[in-house]
Amino acid sequence: MASHRKSRPTGSRVAGLRTPALATAALTSVALLSQTANATPSDDDRPSLEEVEKKVDDLYRQAGSATEKYNAAKEKTAKQRKKVDTLLDDVAQRTQKLNDAREELGSFASAQYRTGTAVPETATFLLADSPQEYFDQNQLMGRLTGRQKTAVDDYVTQQSETMKKRREATESLETLTGSQKDLKTAKSTVQKKLATARELLSKLTAEEKARLAAIEKKKQEEAARKAAELAEQQDRQQAEERERREEAARQESGGGTSSGSSESGGNGSSGSSTPDSSYGTKAEKAIGFARAQIGKPYVWGATGPGSYDCSGLTQAAWKAAGVTLPRVTYDQVNAGTTVPVSQAQPGDLVFFYDDLSHVGLYIGNGMMIHAPKPGAYVREESIFYDGESSIHSVVRPA
Repeated sequence: MASHRKSRPTGSRVAGLRTPALATAALTSVALLSQTANATPSDDDRPSLEEVEKKVDDLYRQAGSATEKYNAAKEKTAKQRKKVDTLLDDVAQRTQKLNDAREELGSFASAQYRTGTAVPETATFLLADSPQEYFDQNQLMGRLTGRQKTAVDDYVTQQSETMKKRREATESLETLTGSQKDLKTAKSTVQKKLATARELLSKLTAEEKARLAAIEKKKQEEAARKAAELAEQQDRQQAEERERREEAARQESGGGTSSGSSESGGNGSSGSSTPDSSYGTKAEKAIGFARAQIGKPYVWGATGPGSYDCSGLTQAAWKAAGVTLPRVTYDQVNAGTTVPVSQAQPGDLVFFYDDLSHVGLYIGNGMMIHAPKPGAYVREESIFYDGESSIHSVVRPA
């Protein structure tokens, strides 16, 4: 960033991904909450605004993380339920085939009873737990006709496959039960965190809320300033890139030395992060979809069309552009190429906090469209809405 910007906390950056050395700020401030409030505890031992703000921020962060765990558990449960249903259908079909094979063997036993041949052996076979073992021990297979042998082989095969599928179905049912427990736990965690946050906010006086509103306004102004600063930096980078390309084109057309071309091609770190025209087309569609959702409520676990959570919105936006993203933030962050914040392009995904509990869709000029938090609505906002240190990484999908 430009040299006149505030210094950053010491941390590490690798390929555009920065891990803050200090704990990051909250997932997003509750309505009218933001920077630390300079308030002191009251005489009746009520918590100060600073304490309330920090606690509520932490609760919303924790709720955001629990929401992504809920989303993952919900997705896993749905897949596991589908697998169980498929296995149970398979077991039912194989059981029917096993019964058909048993009936065919029974018809042979009836025929043998009428002719008076081999009745004891066949009757014993029909009662045996392991038909193949019975045949091996009694060498009955040698006395059966070709049709009977085929029926026996079919019965043994169907019995083996049916038992195998029943075991798989039992294991899948156990996994499904575990996924359902995880889903229930995550849901309960989200509900508890949000209920506690609402309770804390309900105890604030009108004066305290007004003071926090003023702090929130200042924070928004600072976020807007940083967004404008990023936009200026990106404009300079683009202008410099155009100049390099134009210079390289002039040298090539004028028969210049290879050094000019090499200089242009050597700009790998910048050029490699520049999206091609196909990406731009897809990004426009994704952003267009996201803009159409502005004003719709944030609902944790929601994927549209009437409401969204943060990762549900980014997934739906890129789906509208023909690109399939994973459901949760910590999978979406691996669904593309990481680029520096300074090289973010419209359509990129901006992830926040060490636990990747929030994501927004970058639209340019330091701004994004995102589903912020419970009680809020899909909106445009500076990517610095919760401070520069809250930005974890930028990822270019597709």
